[in-house]
Amino acid sequence: MHLLDWIILLGTLFFILAYGIWATRRVKSTDNFLQGNHDLRWWTIGLSIMSTQASAITFISTPGQAFADGMKFVQFYFGMPIAMVFLAIFIVPIYYKLKITTAYEYLEQRFDLRMRTVTAVLFLIQRGVAAAISIYAPSIVFSLIFGWDLALTNILMVVFVIIYTTTGGSTAVSKTQELQMTVMLLGLITAFFIVLYKLPQGVDLGGAWQIASATGKSQVVDFDFNLKEKYNFWSGVLGATFLFLSYFGTDQSQVGRYLSGRSLKESQFGLLFNGFVKIPMQFLVLSVGLMVYVFYQFNPMPLHFNQHNRAIVENSAQASDFKNLENRNDSIFLLKQNTLSDLTLALKNEDPTKIADAKNDLKNFEDQRADLRKEAATLISKTDASLDTNDKDFVFINFVLKNLPAGLIGLILAMIFCASWSTTASELSALSATTVSDIYRRSFVKNQSDLHYLKVSRWATVLWGIFIVLFALQADLFENLIQAVNMIGSVFYGTILGIFFTAFFVKSVKGNAVFVAAIISQAVILSLFFGVNRDYYLWYNPLGCFMVMGLGWLIEKVFPQKNV
Repeated sequence: MHLLDWIILLGTLFFILAYGIWATRRVKSTDNFLQGNHDLRWWTIGLSIMSTQASAITFISTPGQAFADGMKFVQFYFGMPIAMVFLAIFIVPIYYKLKITTAYEYLEQRFDLRMRTVTAVLFLIQRGVAAAISIYAPSIVFSLIFGWDLALTNILMVVFVIIYTTTGGSTAVSKTQELQMTVMLLGLITAFFIVLYKLPQGVDLGGAWQIASATGKSQVVDFDFNLKEKYNFWSGVLGATFLFLSYFGTDQSQVGRYLSGRSLKESQFGLLFNGFVKIPMQFLVLSVGLMVYVFYQFNPMPLHFNQHNRAIVENSAQASDFKNLENRNDSIFLLKQNTLSDLTLALKNEDPTKIADAKNDLKNFEDQRADLRKEAATLISKTDASLDTNDKDFVFINFVLKNLPAGLIGLILAMIFCASWSTTASELSALSATTVSDIYRRSFVKNQSDLHYLKVSRWATVLWGIFIVLFALQADLFENLIQAVNMIGSVFYGTILGIFFTAFFVKSVKGNAVFVAAIISQAVILSLFFGVNRDYYLWYNPLGCFMVMGLGWLIEKVFPQKNV
């Protein structure tokens, strides 16, 4: 990295860190630490919600997802506007009316303390694990650039977030997220235009899109109803809608953001802003990955993007075999250039026959290259079975480090770290608030001074930071980080949403019935997840929700609870 990159990267990060500490220096009470000052405007709420969701994984893993599988992943977000409208109309007013600190307080009022505690514990488990995966993504960057130990890198990443989160709590999170989101959007837009600029002369955005379509990567919407297909229109509109209803309606990392609003209307507008801006933003992130794919059609592409794995293979008994695969990969690249020239010319002349022939040839070359990548993965596993052969999460970082000019590398890395800090800070704040408000203060240590709970809140933030570091060491077990976060959420969100929906809309069901229904439903979802097929994970959200509601209603009818 150039000196200018270091200046931009470190300058941006230290400014955000210093600003977060300075802007929240007057936070002296537990309520302000856990809830904020309830003074946020709708645009701040919207940006805070977006930056909480847009973790570093969004900017590291999602371009790799588009590079490997195309634009279909954007369908995952089709249900978000539906979820945001529903929450803004039906759920947010209830929270404001009750004046709660966390979403789980409502469950004690509606059911009992047991349901509040059980749901809070489910949230703590899944959000703690998801936070660990979120912090792992930027750690990949540091370990790749500097050759640092991954465990040490995870620790350094979390320590900086803990510093300003323990200082200002929820207020510090909201204050810093506006700056972080600004850096993220600036870096994202810059990355898109830089990749487009680096394409050969005569290949514009339309031409690049046509080249990507030759291998089916530009397809955005798939209307085929297929449970085995993770991302299609129906999984996005039906399955993902329930995931977003649970994430934004019951997950304290998001509920805490809009409960800090100046008024009910500010919070509602903030949610709606997020719902209708998120899809274009995610489309842009995926488009960056798609343009990187097109860039590598005209420029030599590594056979395997994880440089750590390549270094190990190149110093092993498999080195010559791996070198042969790389030579074949280079040969395919050279042969493909004639096809790309033919396709570019055919597109310019609008010749449908030659366009179809060139697209078919290009697809054949890409199929050959895909087979070589599989052979390379096999060699890597043969060298060391513990190595992760999936390299999707390294695609965008490799492009940035090897192809962007000085200064822009620092900006893109700052974007990634801002995204990581933003998400992790929100998650730490939410984990701390739930631990203290829903468990510690409610069930273990009651009637202590405000100063006592403020100190406990800060210590809870530190302890959750330690948990995140420890679990982050296992994050490389997942195929793709952006999928891993949504996968883990889907295992728990359906049950949690079912509990809340029962509380909101099925008034006849009491605490005992919904408790038993939640236990049974969660056990079924876990057995399906570990025993059937994880590719169905989006459908676990509506399944878990309806199971809790249906079983709760049935149990209440068969074994009615007389006393609430």
